[in-house]
Amino acid sequence: MRVPDLDLDLLRGFVTVAERGGFTAAGVALGLTQSAISLKVKRLEDILGKRVLDRGGRGVALTREGETLLAYARRMLALNDEAVRRMVAPPVAGRLRLGVADHFIPRNLAPVLARFTQTYPEVRLEVEVGRSHELRAAMADGALDLVLGKRRDGETEGRPVFTETIVWVASPGWVPPEGRPLPIAMLPQGCMFRDRALTALARAGIAFEVLYTSASLLGVAAAAQAGFAATVLGRTGLPVGLAELHGLPECGTAEMCLFGDAEGRSALVDPLIGFIRDSLEAPPG
Repeated sequence: MRVPDLDLDLLRGFVTVAERGGFTAAGVALGLTQSAISLKVKRLEDILGKRVLDRGGRGVALTREGETLLAYARRMLALNDEAVRRMVAPPVAGRLRLGVADHFIPRNLAPVLARFTQTYPEVRLEVEVGRSHELRAAMADGALDLVLGKRRDGETEGRPVFTETIVWVASPGWVPPEGRPLPIAMLPQGCMFRDRALTALARAGIAFEVLYTSASLLGVAAAAQAGFAATVLGRTGLPVGLAELHGLPECGTAEMCLFGDAEGRSALVDPLIGFIRDSLEAPPG
C-alpha cells in the first residue's frame, strides 16, 4: 500500500482552524472564504480516512486523531517555512550585538536564536541577557548595537515588537497563606514589573511582603517554583513549574520594543523580528 503524501496547504488550513478556533477565523487569517477552508480540511480527512475535527454546534474541536495530527502538522509547517526562508531570503551577513531583557527568558529566546542562526549562518549574533535599563545603558556606551527590552510607561522611543501581558504566577496549586501578608518574590527596585505589581497590590489594599529579591529573573522564578512566594512574569515566557495565579489585581501589559538603530541594520534586524513574532504566535507543542 502506497503511503499518501500530505499536502502542506491542507495542513496549514487545518492548523489555522485548530489555532483560531473555527473556519471563519481561519479564513480571515489566510485570506480565504470559510467554505474554502472547510474544503481543505475535508480533503485532508479524505486523504487520511479519518476525521480530524469535530464540527459541533458550538464550533469545532479536535478529535483524538486531530490532536495527534496537529503536533506533526506544526512541525512539518515549521520545517517548510524555515527551508523556504533559507532558500529565497536574500543573503544576510554581519555582526549583531543584541541585548535581550530577561523577561523574554526562558521559554522563547533559545529556540528563536537557534532557528535564526541555522537559517542565517553568516550572521554573527552575540547576545547579552539582563535588565532592560542596564542593557540600554550598555548600548548608549557602545557595548551593544540593539536592545530588545521593555518600554517604560509614557515612553515613545523604540520600535514595538510585541505586547506582553503581566500576570501573577506561583507553583501549581499554591495558595496564599491566611492571616499574613502575601509573600512575593521580585527583581530589585527599578524593575517596571515590580513597580506595577506593588502599586496594584497597594491600590487593592492587599498587604504584602517582599521576601525574596534577586537580580536574576530565573532566581525570582525559582523562588516561586519552590512554593516560597508569588511573583509577576510575562505570560509568553512562563517557565515549567509555574502557573497563573488568579484573584490578585491585574498589572496590565508591557510593550516590548527594539531600541537602537534598527533601520540602519534592517537587513539583520527584520528577519530576527520575524522569527520572534512567529514564535509568539505559534502555540507551544
